[in-house]
Amino acid sequence: MVISSSNSYSKSNSDVIKINPSNKINVKRFTQNGQIQIYKSSFRGSYSSIISDCLRNASLGRKVLLVQFMKGGVNQGINNKVRLCDNLTWVRSSHSFDQYHSAEIENNENLKKSIHQSTFELWNFCKKELLSGENDQIILDEILLAIERKIIDKDDLISTLENRFISGDVILTGTDIPKDLLLMANQITELRS
Repeated sequence: MVISSSNSYSKSNSDVIKINPSNKINVKRFTQNGQIQIYKSSFRGSYSSIISDCLRNASLGRKVLLVQFMKGGVNQGINNKVRLCDNLTWVRSSHSFDQYHSAEIENNENLKKSIHQSTFELWNFCKKELLSGENDQIILDEILLAIERKIIDKDDLISTLENRFISGDVILTGTDIPKDLLLMANQITELRS
């Protein structure tokens, strides 16, 4: 028996199950079909095309998870996910950087700690989703900025991506791409103004 993360997997995986004449089943690890795509921009807030794409995919019946690490607002967080098109789950940090001025965060250690905890909680949620196989596409918006600010560990992200179980694409966005992630990416797009 093969359990797939998606109801539509590639026909190129015909060797997933091989039945020999003695009716024994040899199961082979299901290879991931999805790609790792990285979108880089020199300025924040330039990923509207990605959000449009995830809405389109959700309306076509694909199960999509959009996670925004550095944006948040009132009544947000993993306990208050927003559902759109029946297939798009949109999650933002419950306490984010974009709610405050940078100087305000740097001068208030409790505020900084609260924001880091909220962002890290969101990352733990994303790790479970990447490993669950329940989504067809996952967008980790500004996760590279969370790595740059030392909230999320780069090696933890790499390990999670290496062990992911998703038939669709994982999209990462940010302003600075660590070299290790560049080597993992199937597609890198630099958005210019």
